[in-house]
Amino acid sequence: MGEMRGKVFLIGAGPGDPELMTLKAARALRLADVVLVDDLVDRGCLAHARADARIIEVGKRGGCKSTPQAFIEKLLVLYSKEGKTVARLKGGDPFVFGRGGEELEALRAAGIEFELIPGITAGTAVPATLGIPVTHREVARGVTFVTGHTKDGREPDWEALARSGMTLVVYMGLTRLEQIASALVAAGLSGNTPACAIENGTLKTQRQVVSTLGGLKRQVMAKKLSSPAIVVIGDVVRFAAVAAAEPRARAA
Repeated sequence: MGEMRGKVFLIGAGPGDPELMTLKAARALRLADVVLVDDLVDRGCLAHARADARIIEVGKRGGCKSTPQAFIEKLLVLYSKEGKTVARLKGGDPFVFGRGGEELEALRAAGIEFELIPGITAGTAVPATLGIPVTHREVARGVTFVTGHTKDGREPDWEALARSGMTLVVYMGLTRLEQIASALVAAGLSGNTPACAIENGTLKTQRQVVSTLGGLKRQVMAKKLSSPAIVVIGDVVRFAAVAAAEPRARAA
């Protein structure tokens, strides 16, 4: 008897709010025998899973103990080889700082059938909750997504980013906010550049601070914001709906 082969859906659950998960993602979840779900995925998304589906928590949250990536990939291959349909449910979009590329490589190497279902990434959706467009024809002609936390500790080219004139959206950057701001200012970006930090974006527990690059760290600490959070740096932050209530949001 030949080896049974299932299928893996690599699914982006969106930025947080379960209603921002796509229809295609919901349909795929209903097909799954096994669901491997990340810690940052709102559990409301699992309402679309079958009642008899096996739900496996494979938590990954910055600064906390995480399930090893290699173990997750082994589980995906194992259950697929048992002939099961597997849903790998990841926060945001699997291919934007979600390590979806690594899981895709593992599935290809094992000869497992897979389908990628993109999700709405926090980098665009979370700023939008405050009315911040990450691009604007008259303000920012582009946007750069960058991680504040790298595996090998190598820094992004902050000097090039400071010169680019583009909006900077920093994922996983809250704990290194002071270092990031200092590097950008040292590279020539004004400390008066509008900037904001948004915690638990798109959820009912969302909180934010709208400030300047130079003042953001101080206000984040005063409000005790914590991860998960998105940091947005650039003139587009002037569009923030809360800016009028927070005078420091305006550059001098």
